[in-house]
Amino acid sequence: MSEFPSVSNSIPFTTMNTILCFPRTSSSSPSSSSRSILVTNSIPTSEELQRGYILLQVDKLGWSTNNVTYQALGEHSHFRYYDFHPAPISSSASVTPQTHGVVPVWGFGTIVASAHPRVTVGERLYGYFAPAKYLILPIDEKDANKYSMYVPRPHLPADRKVYNQIQRCSTDPLYTRETEDLTMLYRPLFWTSYWCQDWLACSGYRGGCDYILISSASSKTAFCFAYCVRKRVEKEHQKSFNVRIIGLTSKGNLDFTRKLGLYDEVYDMNKSQSESQSKWIYIDVAGNQALNSNIHTHFASPYAVSKLVVTVSLGMTNLAPGETNAEKIEWTTNLKSSSTMQDSGRITTTYSSSAAGFWPLTEQFFSPEWLAIRRLQLTSTQMLDAQKEAWADLMRDCPSWVKLEYVYGAEHVQKAYEGMMSSSGGLAPDKGWIWSMWDGASVGAEIGKAKL
Repeated sequence: MSEFPSVSNSIPFTTMNTILCFPRTSSSSPSSSSRSILVTNSIPTSEELQRGYILLQVDKLGWSTNNVTYQALGEHSHFRYYDFHPAPISSSASVTPQTHGVVPVWGFGTIVASAHPRVTVGERLYGYFAPAKYLILPIDEKDANKYSMYVPRPHLPADRKVYNQIQRCSTDPLYTRETEDLTMLYRPLFWTSYWCQDWLACSGYRGGCDYILISSASSKTAFCFAYCVRKRVEKEHQKSFNVRIIGLTSKGNLDFTRKLGLYDEVYDMNKSQSESQSKWIYIDVAGNQALNSNIHTHFASPYAVSKLVVTVSLGMTNLAPGETNAEKIEWTTNLKSSSTMQDSGRITTTYSSSAAGFWPLTEQFFSPEWLAIRRLQLTSTQMLDAQKEAWADLMRDCPSWVKLEYVYGAEHVQKAYEGMMSSSGGLAPDKGWIWSMWDGASVGAEIGKAKL
């Protein structure tokens, strides 16, 4: 599966690092916020590493429109994606943590130095890293176990712990070396979609619906959500659970989206459909306010016989870095006031929303909030078994969905990013990028030296 061998520990260690940074919107003009800069800075040797820290060689990372959203919301007061990995200080490049941000990425790396008693040099890790050659991370001394370790970030809300977790590949039940590349592309997006579907299923799809309408249907988050709904339909077909999945996308992405085979119907986003006497749930992945307004207006028409039960905000694929309205996006925590009850041995969940009583009802889904609730409702074994089954199904079904493309070397990575941002179509939906800040010769030097 993988065409991208891991960087071996035989690569000569250097005390110089290269990291991709972006101007903060608050310190630059909106038009310059999408421009990237490669910053070179020194890093400590193994002898200079502070106690409790590790030096990680970032071997490779996945890049998708999800990362563009991270960048666009880097300074948003709720998401704060720029607060995970501070930018380095470089006087020559006029870069500081106050002027620039680092976009988090999901990737694999190898420990090349450790000053932590429970972390060993040579370990292979998966986590929320940075587009860099190296990454220096503190590891919580009380929260490093057989399966994972955590980066302490007390400045962030407690529900972000899922982003602070670093998986040890040697004991990760979902890990295989052959699926590393697919893991970087799909693992974060898929679990967002999986748990959103679970969230809706726990409410009986808000009392039942006939259709689910999904915007930005060509995006990975959207078609992974469609996939999760389809799997539930297949599993519960005998229980008379059935729903039709309708995708909305741009004209240029219609063929790709239809060929996925995950939607019952796919339409140009300007041509939504609704059937008579039917109930709909709208999953907004695009974050396109004009489209949302059109959809809400359609269902609000006095001539409409179909009903929009709820709109769920799941993504913002149309949001670009530097947009002045990014910080103005309002976020309400629908799950904070959720409560769990025991009813005849069955756990149920009630929901409330600050928008209750107003139409159209819009709820925002943020997976860490829902996971915090599910951990109270399910045992660790139940959650792990469900995830192992879902992940095994995905790894079997997804390889043909997109074509993986590989980019080696910091300068080439920067060029690929700039090319994507300057293209009117952005990243093509049928492609998935695997990047490495290391040159191809270094990446391909040897394969499989990490401890597993």
